[in-house]
This record gives sequence, C-alpha cells and structure tokens, in this order.
Amino acid sequence: MPKTTKKLSEKQKMLSGALYCANDPELQSLMLHCRQVLSSFNNISNIDLAFKMKLLSKLFGKMGENCFIQPTFRCDYGCNIEVGDNFFANYDCIFLDVNKIKIGDNVFFAPRVCIYTAGHPIDKDVRFIQLEYGYPVTIGNDVWVGGNVVINPGVTIGSNVVIGSGSVVTHDIPSDSVAAGVPCKVIRKITEEDKAYWTKQKDAYFNS
Repeated sequence: MPKTTKKLSEKQKMLSGALYCANDPELQSLMLHCRQVLSSFNNISNIDLAFKMKLLSKLFGKMGENCFIQPTFRCDYGCNIEVGDNFFANYDCIFLDVNKIKIGDNVFFAPRVCIYTAGHPIDKDVRFIQLEYGYPVTIGNDVWVGGNVVINPGVTIGSNVVIGSGSVVTHDIPSDSVAAGVPCKVIRKITEEDKAYWTKQKDAYFNS
C-alpha cells in the first residue's frame, strides 16, 4: 500500500510559514489562554512585580533573568516568544507572535514597539477566506529600539543596534549600526568613537 502523508495541523502550518487558518480550534484555545493571562498581567498592580513577571514567564516560550515588561502588553499566543536576560519593554508594546519572536540579551524597547510576524495574502480572494501566514522575527543582543517602531514579518536585527523612533523595519538590519526611517535604513556604523564618548559621559556621571 502507498504510504500516506500525515496532514499538518494548522499550528504546524502557521509555524512553518505556510498559509493557515487562525480560526482553528487548537489555535483559538491557545489564543484564549493567552488573553486570560494578559488580562491578569495588565490589571494587577505594579506593586506585585514578581508575580506579574511570573505570569509572563509561564506564558512565554522562554524568558531570561531580570526581565520586565510594562503594562499594557499584548500578544497573540505568548508561547512563540523567547526573550533573553535583562529584557525591558516600556508601555503598550504589541507582539503578534503567530511565528517565532526571538530576542537576545540586554534588549530595551521604548513605548509602543510593535513586532508583527503576521501577514495576509495580497490576493483579495485568498485573503477573504481568512487564510494568513507568519514569518519569524529575530533580534540579537544589546539592541535599543525607539518608540513607535514597527518590525515587520521575516526581519532579522543584528546585535549592538539602535533603531530610531518611528521607524518601520521591513528588511534585515546588520549588527553594529544605527538605523532609522520609513522604511528603516542604516544611517551609520557604531564606532569606537561612540564608545569613547559615552564612556566619558558615564565617568563624568559617577564623578559628579
């Protein structure tokens, strides 16, 4: 007998970058669980910071040490998000994690940073039947992302990068660079002169 191929689940299709249907019962159940956890997270007083972060650490696929996310925070599933050590996200960040979002160590987000792994077909007829897709987003170590930045599906941002506020990141950004704009482009490399300048400012702070 010919060997039958096991059909992929909608979740497997989603994580592979293929078209999938978000109305699938398994995905809807995961999304409902995420919304319930986020409702608690966003409404509990910041006095109980340890408990708030414990909620997210159980929701996320991975959470490193010394992480903090200011409410409100929104995401689709949570389980597709991985963050490293010393992660900080300011108010009103949104992560549409229909595919993997991987963030390294020592990454800071200003308010209203949005990461979108989700996309919809350009063709109206395919889009109308509610098929969609998602591509992963990866961010390296030591990255600062300014306020109101949008990071689009499939983007990789390297390490030691600064993204200027209001940018729309549609393509990969290499390591050791300052980038900004719509669409976001590299403005210049981060240099030893930058390090020397900011080290001098730090020393002045501690000596004042």
